[in-house]
Formats: sequence, structure tokens, C-alpha cells
Amino acid sequence: ERGEAVGVIAAQSIGEPGTQLTMRTFHTGGVASSSGDIAGGLPRVVELFEARTPKGKATLSTVSGVVRILEDEGRGKTVLVVTDDGEEVSFPIPVGARLEVTDGQELRAGDAIVEGPRDPRELLEIKGLRFTQQYLVDEIQKVYRDQGVSIHDKHIELIVRQMTRRVHINESGDSEFLPGERIDRRRYTEVNKQLLLEGKQPAEARDEIMGITKASLSTDSWLSAASFQETTRVLTEAAIESKSDGLVGLKENIIIGKLIPAGTGHGDYRDVDTYAPEYRQMEGWSSDDDGDDDLAASLAAGFEEQAGADVVQLPTAGDAG
Repeated sequence: ERGEAVGVIAAQSIGEPGTQLTMRTFHTGGVASSSGDIAGGLPRVVELFEARTPKGKATLSTVSGVVRILEDEGRGKTVLVVTDDGEEVSFPIPVGARLEVTDGQELRAGDAIVEGPRDPRELLEIKGLRFTQQYLVDEIQKVYRDQGVSIHDKHIELIVRQMTRRVHINESGDSEFLPGERIDRRRYTEVNKQLLLEGKQPAEARDEIMGITKASLSTDSWLSAASFQETTRVLTEAAIESKSDGLVGLKENIIIGKLIPAGTGHGDYRDVDTYAPEYRQMEGWSSDDDGDDDLAASLAAGFEEQAGADVVQLPTAGDAG
């Protein structure tokens, strides 16, 4: 529904089962298991969400072609990928690495040549945005499922979308963007669309992936960023750049004590007029004008008229005596 705090729900849905990964890691101690919970548990989830380069990462092929394996006694193995055009691209194999390809095998760009986790940034450069997003979702789900934890894909997809929501400007064209600037993908698309309609040169950018920590600090709200990490730096830069905060998100509204734009505080639910056709205001009563007897009679008459129910006679001060 509109106004639902999907980000908070996603964070809780992912974070709470993470405690199970932590406890199971401690409970298994130093015992190796088939599920690999120590090496692939919570540290692996953090590694994926922070988009870090994994240790012992796989070597990815940058081109499509046929594999040729060369062996040199002094230098070890080298994998050659021969493209359809006859171009040969070589990939030196680290000592001790296990090959995932065989001689004569057909290989596509982005496929792993040696075993190991893939680097999300390399994958983004070779395979593109959608493939990288799906890889992150699948890898995170794999860790949780190995521990018997079930999480809906939509929660992880929401976090991954925030990690990939910015683009890196390469050429500014006729836009107001600067080369090297990181811009929200939606704003970049809208500006380029307007430039094309006006017959101007659009900006050029490349996809970028950021860890959740960096993505949180890259928000347009300096109040939200300052409440997370690096408070001094965020406030200093905001003051130097004379930034203003539109109070669009939840955190910045909570900080200043304002109703959050979510749930019943969402704009769609606040601008509502109520209408009660059968409602009629009761006559007022003042203790300066009437006594207790008149108050009881007034209330009884009002209830009988509006509700049409049987009236119970209230005791008066004389009856109590």
C-alpha cells in the first residue's frame, strides 16, 4: 500500500535472521561443516551488502570464445580464450587455483575461469546491471537458505536496488552534471530525456555499485546522513555547500520531531475530509448556569434524542440524601 515503510520492513526481515547466523557460527565453533556456515555465514552476507572484493575471488572472462589451456613448468598454467574473430585473450592462473573450465570448452563473457566468489564490481563491468543485481540476490539468499532461513526475495531486492541506484557521470554533455559526479539514476534519466527533447547532447554515465554504508552516506538528506556515520564530516560539507534538507525521508523527520511521511502520516492519508450526515452537536452546558439536576436531565434528553435508546434516570442530589 502507499505509505508503507518497505525499507524498514526489509531491514528487519534481513537483520533479525542474521542473529541466527551469528549464533549458529558460535555454536559450531571450529568444526567444519558441509554448509560452510563459518566461512559463508554472516561475514559473507556483510561482504555482499558492502560490495567488497572477496578474498580468493574468481577470475572472470572478459570475452566470449573457446578455451585453450597452456601449461608452463616455470610459470604455471595460462588460459587462452579465442574469440570468433581469432583474438586471443590470456588469463594467468594463480598458483593453487582450481580451474572451472576445460580445454576446448565454450566460454561466455563473465563466466568464471577459476573457482571462487565473483567480484560484484567486475561482474557489473562485464555482464551489466541486471545480471549483477540478480547475482547479489542469489548469493545472499544462498547463505540464508544454507542455514534454513527463509526470506522473501523482495526484501533483498529492495536493498540491492538502493546499492545500485546511482550512476557515475563520464561525460556531462549539455547537462549541468560534472564529470565524476554520482547522480541518482532516476534524475539522470529524466534530465537526459529532457535534453533529447530539446535537441541537446545528453550526458553519459556508467553504472556503479556501492556498499550499504556508502549508499546511506550518499543520501540527498544531510540530516539522515549525519545521524548514521561520520557526523562531523557530513555536517561540515553540508555547511560549506549551503545544503538544504527537504525532509522527504523518515529519519530526518524523526530527528526534528515531525510526523513521518509513512503510514497514516503519508500525504495520501492526511489530506482527508470527514463527513457524518447524521451527526448533530449537543447543546452545551455550564456549571455556572445549571445545577446538577439540570445536567442530568440535559444529558438524558440528549442521549434519548440522538441514540433513540431507553434512558436510565440518573440519581439527583436529593435522592442521595
